[in-house]
Amino acid sequence: MADQQAQTALGTNPPALPALRWDEPPEGPVVVLLDQTRLPAEEVELVCTDVPALVAAVQTLAVRGAPLLGITGAYGVALAAARGYDVEEAAALLAGARPTAVNLGYGVRRAAAAYRAAVEKGEGQDGGAAAALDEARALHREDAAASTAMAGHGLTLLDELLPGGGHRVLTHCNTGALVSGGEGTAFAVALEAHRRGRLRRLWVDETRPLLQGARLTTYEAARNGLAYTLLTDNAAGSLFAAGEVDAVLIGADRIAADGSVANKVGSYPLAVLARYHHVPFIVVAPLTTIDPGTPDGAAIEVEQRPGQEVTELTAPPQIAAGAPGAAVGLPVAPLGTQAYNPAFDVTPPELVTAIVTELGVVSPVTGSAIAELCARSRQVTMS
Repeated sequence: MADQQAQTALGTNPPALPALRWDEPPEGPVVVLLDQTRLPAEEVELVCTDVPALVAAVQTLAVRGAPLLGITGAYGVALAAARGYDVEEAAALLAGARPTAVNLGYGVRRAAAAYRAAVEKGEGQDGGAAAALDEARALHREDAAASTAMAGHGLTLLDELLPGGGHRVLTHCNTGALVSGGEGTAFAVALEAHRRGRLRRLWVDETRPLLQGARLTTYEAARNGLAYTLLTDNAAGSLFAAGEVDAVLIGADRIAADGSVANKVGSYPLAVLARYHHVPFIVVAPLTTIDPGTPDGAAIEVEQRPGQEVTELTAPPQIAAGAPGAAVGLPVAPLGTQAYNPAFDVTPPELVTAIVTELGVVSPVTGSAIAELCARSRQVTMS
């Protein structure tokens, strides 16, 4: 069950609520999420007391973004263990909630492995639950550290590619603190540039059909005082043609072994535009997003979302007249219209200028470079 808690109408300087937190009220442990479907109009927390509620939050995009989904999956396993539910069943439900973001399964596996190891050592259910929670918290800390490192590496790369500062950066979807244990992936790079006085303009793609750019990235940009401008996705071409984009920064939901990048649908057209206009196209993602088990872009399973996200405009609950507490769909196409609604598209490695990770930058993007990076990651983990 998911209950609403701590609803706050946003003002000029709204209070900062974390995208995810673990809490232990008297009635038992819970995972508390900032409901991203209600931003930017309201900050509302969802209190998830069981795994089905957490899965529903993932599928409705109340919680989203590859790194944060990994953290969510890990805390979900810990929640199931702490409340005495079937951990293996919970892990399977969580891992299958969204197919494209590889981090989700990664976080689930880490916490589940910690749980099993503790139980096998004879520490019992309580010991297993404590171990799963420790692992979730460790992943949370690691992602925050990765975010900081990526911000530094990404800004260094921007300064190398675009000497002189005054960067005008185009981004797609949402890649800030709402998707991360830290300040984000691609957005964290733009934020670091802003703090160092080297960001001239952040161009924000609207990101149809669910408007994560318009609703969420502008929300984060405004809170952090960035100079930003919102545009519809199909206005990006004219922006490139006018010479107003110095670099494209996006995140990733899965990076295949050959360097193919799955990200929010609309990313691939930006890569094509960037190549034509000789603009760097940079992907910023933690190492947990790289999936050596997926050989190439064709092997990436792309999630297909409900057609009504395209055929209807969804009015959020807080402004849906006559339906308190429930979103209302406003038809924009005739009844029965079929819609093609992939959540992601795949950009081939030859269109990617660089991939920025916490261990540094991969450029050019090739299968061998990705393999070398993964090998370095294993060495760092072992040491």
